[in-house]
Amino acid sequence: MVTYLGPVIRSRPTLAVWKFASCDGCQLTLLDCEDELLGLTDRVRVDHFLEMTPAEAAGKNSARLEGRGPYDLSLVEGSITTTEDAERIQHVRRISRYLVTIGACATAGGIQALRNFADVDDFLAAVYAKPQYIATLETSTPISAHVPVDFELRGCPIDRRQLLEVITSYLAGRKPQIPNHSVCFECKRRGTTCITVAHGTPCLGPVTHAGCGAICPTYGRGCYGCFGPSSKPNLRSMVAQLRRDGMSERDIQRVFGTFNAAAPEYAPVPDLAAEERQPPRADTARPERPA
Repeated sequence: MVTYLGPVIRSRPTLAVWKFASCDGCQLTLLDCEDELLGLTDRVRVDHFLEMTPAEAAGKNSARLEGRGPYDLSLVEGSITTTEDAERIQHVRRISRYLVTIGACATAGGIQALRNFADVDDFLAAVYAKPQYIATLETSTPISAHVPVDFELRGCPIDRRQLLEVITSYLAGRKPQIPNHSVCFECKRRGTTCITVAHGTPCLGPVTHAGCGAICPTYGRGCYGCFGPSSKPNLRSMVAQLRRDGMSERDIQRVFGTFNAAAPEYAPVPDLAAEERQPPRADTARPERPA
C-alpha cells in the first residue's frame, strides 16, 4: 500500500529526485529541460536533488543521501543492486506521497541486470582487482520489485517531453498522458518509410514502447529497444521477422539483452529464438479427391 501523507499544506508542492545504480542520464534529462525547468520551479519546490544542489531546500542544510522529507513527488532513477539501496528505497517510499520511477534502470533493472543471467562473482573477478572488497547483490532489480510505484516512465534515457508531462500531471492531480503503443506508430506519424519492409533492416520498433520519436528508424537504423517493451508485445512474430532479416539465434538474444534485458516481457525470447531456428516440418500432402 502507498503511504498517504495527507493533503499538501505548503504553498508549493515539493519534489525530490533520487539516484540508485545508474549513469545519471535520466537526471540530466530533467536538468536539460532548462527553460521549462525554470518555469516549473514557480509551481514546485525542488527540495532534494543531489545532482543539482548540495543543499536541502528547507533551511539550506547540507543535503544527505537519504533526504529528510516528506516530499509530495519523488522521481527515482536507478536499480537496486546493494543491500543498502534495498533499505534506502524503503525510506524513500515512506517519505514520498507519490513515487515515479524514471528510466530503464529503475523500471527494468537496466544494463546492469545482465548480471542476472550469470554468476556475479565472475563479473567481480573480471572487473575488480580486489573483488573481496565489493559488496553487491547477485541481481539488479527494478524499484517496483521492492516498493509500490505510482507510475513508471520508460527510456534510456527518458524523453524530456514525457518527463514534463508526468511532473505537471501530478501537480494537476491527473493521470499522466503517456502513450503505450509501439515505435511503429511514431514512424507512421512522422511519415518515415518502414526500414524493415523497404530494406530488410532488423528493427525492434514493433515491440518497443513509444517515446523516442522514432529517431533511429528516421535515420535508417533499426530500433534497438531503449524504451523497453510495449504493451503486450508479439514476440513470436518479432523473432520470426528478425530471423527472416538475417539475424542468428545469438544475434536475436543479444539485441534483446541490452537496456531492458531483465524486463519480464522479454523472458520468452531465448526459447522463441531457439524454436525459430528449427526448420518447419513439411506439411503432409493431402490426397486429391477424384473428380
